[in-house]
Amino acid sequence: MTASDQDTTAPVPQGMTPRQARLLRITAASVLLVALAVVLVVRLASRTSVLVVGVYGLAMILCGVVIELSRHGRTRLGTYLLGAGLVAALAADWVLLP
Repeated sequence: MTASDQDTTAPVPQGMTPRQARLLRITAASVLLVALAVVLVVRLASRTSVLVVGVYGLAMILCGVVIELSRHGRTRLGTYLLGAGLVAALAADWVLLP
């Protein structure tokens, strides 16, 4: 047995595989999509406004875009868009909708 035969153990990869990352982003965007739909219904029950539909509608569309980006392997871009979109929707809700 030589020294090269003894070192045949492959290093264990750390982190998530690309497939796991895609599934995680798709799941997160889907959960956020459902949560935004619930918040939209609650907000419309208390106040009917085109701005409410616009803010939450755009956030829900963004969730759909993130799901599609993740399905096509653009998980990092999808993550950035999901975070920025969520912050923008919360800011718009706080600033535009009294």
